[in-house]
Formats: sequence, structure tokens, C-alpha cells
Amino acid sequence: MSSGIGRTWRELRDRLAAAEIPTAALDAQLLVRHVLDLDATGLIASETDPFPGGKSEDLEALVLRRIAGEPIARILGVQEFYGLDFGLNAATLIPRPETEMLVDFGIEHLKSHPAPAVLDLGTGTGCIVLSLLANLPGARGWGVDISADALEQAQANAEALGLADRFVARHGSWFDPLGGEKFDLIVSNPPYIASATIETLDAGVKSFDPMAALDGGADGLGPYRIIAAKAREHLVAAGARALEIGFDQGHMVNELLSSAGFCEIAIAKDLAGHDRMVTARAPK
Repeated sequence: MSSGIGRTWRELRDRLAAAEIPTAALDAQLLVRHVLDLDATGLIASETDPFPGGKSEDLEALVLRRIAGEPIARILGVQEFYGLDFGLNAATLIPRPETEMLVDFGIEHLKSHPAPAVLDLGTGTGCIVLSLLANLPGARGWGVDISADALEQAQANAEALGLADRFVARHGSWFDPLGGEKFDLIVSNPPYIASATIETLDAGVKSFDPMAALDGGADGLGPYRIIAAKAREHLVAAGARALEIGFDQGHMVNELLSSAGFCEIAIAKDLAGHDRMVTARAPK
């Protein structure tokens, strides 16, 4: 006789805890729910039901991936961000809570604009620009990425969220696939890890995140130089830009934007107290 569903996820919790997975209980529930296609309420309601024998191998395969260090979001293929679910693939980063700061800024900056245009450079899953579109009904968004696979995922997310009619995907490097379009807001979470530092990152990052979305060049500032140099050509007068940064890059990105003629430059900290976002405006 097979174990009950409740017993199954608890035994799995204990296995994950023994493997030093810090979120063992949550991950165990999520993996069982994923295999059985249950929501949180369904898991509770099915506590005493027998675990389907035909699903045991599927569950075990996922468990082994988690024990090997693969992030739970990659295993499930989805991550919640700004209250929305975003599908992932191998070419996209997992959306992180601190990146929601860019969305907060964008909503505040654009809330009085009736039909703002937003550009997201290195869009990945599209989580930043699509979260803005979801909260700004009159907005249109452009997502640029050098990875065709990432853009395919962003487009799929736009369709799943009912935002495809206001989202434009452009394939290419930074501003290259754009014509003369100008935007009210440019946002980006670019690669900002110095090349030599990548080997020191958490195993779940360096082993499973796409390298192209991490490596910011020798000093981690390569993408910021490109963005600072070219962003004004694509911003309307007094248009804004918001950039996610590494914890030690605030003053350097500030200098790059200042040298490029941006004004009202501000550095914002995340909930952990680290510099995380630089915002600026183009001249009026």
C-alpha cells in the first residue's frame, strides 16, 4: 500500500533537511503539489489520500535535482514576481524580490502618464516590463534581449498574463534592435557580476543561471557603460531610467550616468540595506 500524500511530503521534507536544503518543508510541499497538480488547499485536502504510485518516479527525479542544488523555481519552471507568475527557461534568470524595486519606481514615475512607453533592456522573463504593464493599463512595453530563447519566454509570459497586445519583443544587443523609438522610462537588470567573481557565487547561481545574464565584464560595469552612453538617445525629455546594481556599484554607476548628462541621480537600498537601484532623469 502506498503512503499517504501527507506522509510523502513530510518524508521528503526530512530528506531535504538532511541534505541541508534550508527551505526543506516548503520545497517538499511545492514538489509534491507540482507532481500531483495540486494547489495549497488541494494538498491539505488530500492529506490522507494515497500517493499515486505512478507519480513516484516523477517525484524522485525532481527531488534528486533539488538535492543537487538546482533552485526550486527552475525545477518548477515558474517564479512569482510582483504578484504574478512568470515562466522560466534555461536562458532566463529567476526573478528576485529585490528587482521589484524597479517596478515600484516605474509605477510611481509613470502613474500620471496616460500612455507611457517603457523599454526593458535584457528583459529575460519580461518580469519587470510586464509587471509595469499589468499595473499601468495605458502603457506599452518593449523587451530587448540578446537571447532568442529568453525572448520566446518573455513573449509566452506576456501571452499568459494577457499583456501580449501591449508588449513588443526585440532580438538584439541593448539598443541595437531599436530604431528611433523614444521611451518615457528605461529599466534594466543587466549582467553586473565581474567575470572573475562568478566562480565565488552560490552554486545554485553559477551552476544553473545563464552566464550571459550574469557576466558584466572585467569590472562588472560593461553594460552600464553602454546604457549610460546611449540611453539619452531613446528617452523623451525628462524621461527616467532605473537600473538594478550590485551592492558595491552605486557610486560608479552614479558617475557614469552623471558624465553622460543625466540628472536627479539617486541610489536606493534594498530591504537588506544594500545599494540595489540607481535612478536618474534625462534633461528636460
